Amino acid sequence: MNTPHFYPVGTPGQPWGDNERAAWRARQVVQRSYADDVVAALNALPEAFTVVQYGDLRAGADRYPLLLAMTRDWNPTLPTALVTGGVHGYETSGVHGALQFLQNHASAYAGRVNLIVAPCVCPWGYERIQRWNHDAFDPNRSFRDGGLITESAALMAWIAARNDNLQVHLDLHETTDSDAHEFDPALASRDGKAWVPESIPDGFYVIGNSENPEPDFQKALIAAVAPITHIAPADAQGHLVGLPLQSNGVVWGESRSIGACAGFTDARFATTTEVYPDSPRTSPSECNAAQVAAVCAGLDFALSSLSPP
Repeated sequence: MNTPHFYPVGTPGQPWGDNERAAWRARQVVQRSYADDVVAALNALPEAFTVVQYGDLRAGADRYPLLLAMTRDWNPTLPTALVTGGVHGYETSGVHGALQFLQNHASAYAGRVNLIVAPCVCPWGYERIQRWNHDAFDPNRSFRDGGLITESAALMAWIAARNDNLQVHLDLHETTDSDAHEFDPALASRDGKAWVPESIPDGFYVIGNSENPEPDFQKALIAAVAPITHIAPADAQGHLVGLPLQSNGVVWGESRSIGACAGFTDARFATTTEVYPDSPRTSPSECNAAQVAAVCAGLDFALSSLSPP
């Protein structure tokens, strides 16, 4: 079913211009603090980690330091793992799951893998619980062509300049009810297209890079998360978010070609995690724990696979 009039900003059938983007931006309200929730947490990490500013984000009158934490005692002979959260700022457990991994679990990997954790790639969106950035661009479609927006370009450039032995990339996301009633309609309006409502999967799932899916790696994440929160079942067509189910809770989708964060590196083991925080069967703390479990399982599987027999 196509719905011709579905969003309070824009004219059906006409892509947004500057006026519509400004009208959309005026609707966004600060609801939480990047400085309090993310910057303070990073600065409180133990000395085993170094906090690095990899970029400077200017978003209208707002300015944000783009920060990550990395292993202080870096060993170039070890593999490197990248964890990203908050590429869509409204996806809360991606941000807090990455921070909880740093606070409570990352030290267990000392001497085994170099860690880079960027917990909140889009701070403007985090503060406003918004999918897009200040200019109504989707950061998770912008990790290509050198980076189309500051949020993606800064991280891509910093990673590229280091030339690390990057073997693992876990990008932490959520699928929420607001995708269906706010963000998908906004996207259709922004692009001047008809809105076709889609169903939201109820549970955790992962999207492996179709360019290099590593199915056993994806299955290991599902196995680790299943005791914590439920795994999303396929719909009547055997799909999740329009993608064919490959195994329990696992689908494969394009990453690099669409500019998704999980595809911008050459990491062999890469995935996008998705939790469903609006389910009555879970809670915010379980969603955070699911993200942490996925990160640990991904690291454990990769390290086991990369170790000599």
